Amino acid sequence: MLEHGAAPPATQQPEPDPPVGGLGARLMRRKPVERLVAEGGQGEGGSLRRSMGVWQLTMISIGATLGTGIFVVLGEAVPDAGPAVVVSFVIAGLTALFSALSYAELAGTIPVSGSSYSYAYATMGELIAWVCGWCLILEYGVSVAAVAVGWGEYLNELLDGTLGITIPDALAAPPGDGGIFNLPALLVVLLAMAFLLGGAKESARANAIMVGVKIAALILFCAVAFTGIRAGNYTPFMPLGMAGVSAAGATLFFSYIGFDAASTAGEEAKNPQADLPRAIMLSLIIVTALYCLVAAVAVGALPWKEFSGSEAALASIMKDVTGQSFWAVLLAAGAVIAIASVVLTVLYGQTRILFAMSRDGLVPKVFSTVHARTGVPRANTVIVSLFCGVLAAAIPLGQLADATSIGTLFAFALVNIAVIMLRRTRPDMPRTFRVPLSPLFPLIGFALCLWMMGSLQFVTWVVFGVWMAVGLVLYFGYGMRRSRLATAEK
Repeated sequence: MLEHGAAPPATQQPEPDPPVGGLGARLMRRKPVERLVAEGGQGEGGSLRRSMGVWQLTMISIGATLGTGIFVVLGEAVPDAGPAVVVSFVIAGLTALFSALSYAELAGTIPVSGSSYSYAYATMGELIAWVCGWCLILEYGVSVAAVAVGWGEYLNELLDGTLGITIPDALAAPPGDGGIFNLPALLVVLLAMAFLLGGAKESARANAIMVGVKIAALILFCAVAFTGIRAGNYTPFMPLGMAGVSAAGATLFFSYIGFDAASTAGEEAKNPQADLPRAIMLSLIIVTALYCLVAAVAVGALPWKEFSGSEAALASIMKDVTGQSFWAVLLAAGAVIAIASVVLTVLYGQTRILFAMSRDGLVPKVFSTVHARTGVPRANTVIVSLFCGVLAAAIPLGQLADATSIGTLFAFALVNIAVIMLRRTRPDMPRTFRVPLSPLFPLIGFALCLWMMGSLQFVTWVVFGVWMAVGLVLYFGYGMRRSRLATAEK
């Protein structure tokens, strides 16, 4: 529930710094909420600028969420669930909803750029915060690459329909998918980088325009594809049983990654305590409604077995229903813009999370260095963009999507626990939004995240385990000793 007129958290009595002790105490040291908020916006050589209202924040979350999940990943989920893919979207949406409630409370209470990394730092200690931040790097950084891969598919559809040419497979697909190097994926990441280097306000304006275009494109798809719906396409409704629906739901959770992107703009929002919770909840409602509508129309217009192997399924449906390429080209143009906005906003979120981790000393200072004129962490943006661009050019989409999902689910699980812990350790703090029926709803969100993680393939767990091992090596080798909390104790 929203509580108007609440004072910012920084007005409360500060939480005392944890005592210095052995290794266990060092790993569990927490960063006081007041300190997190007081440092908001401060970087090396400059500060981030507060320029975003609730509208821009909502558009950031929609921009980061609405895109590849429905335009591309739908084609991978339907062969698992059949027409019941609509149920898979609902399951994934409910999982996201319970976590979104927790995000909304914490975003209004601790309005900083670190998102769930900062929430964990304030409640569960430095080691858990590092693990959460490392998962966020997997969520945001790798999902940028995954989204960029899907962008190339629709770019080829657009080029084929307008100019009659396509980018050769060798330059339009990564190794393992029949290509050598995915050039379009790299290009869209570099384009997003150029926007971000111009400033947060300018990037938010460009994103708002792109979000409007992609919503219009999805509504157009529903209107045209509705004329091709055949009742027989909905039977059998659940051909692979509940196991297939669950597996598809875990894959489709990738479609909801990004609703928390507004929380990474906490230090560039004009009124973060009030606007962040509203933006998170509003964006999730809009996105879920669109997903379910598009999925229901898509499986009604095309037999579910024909989705297999299609990464531009919606454009194909438009072409089949109308018998004309014009509508497919129009949808492909919308998808090119839609997916570009996802790259832009998710890349933004990744840079701001690294900004927060760098300010805490857990990653090098270069990530928190702010350009004095633009108010942008310029070096951070360039480094992250180049890394994500090369990753997108070299790794297939399916592997990236599943790896992103498991990292996100783990971070979301921690956020649900963080809400419960902060309620108990700091019950006096004013909260502009409260999770209803706490701790029940956060516990449900935690359980759903674990269930969805259990639905992912074994190879995804192996990749996640390796990723976590690398992260722990980096923390014990660098972050634990360089942490600002650690240096303050000396």
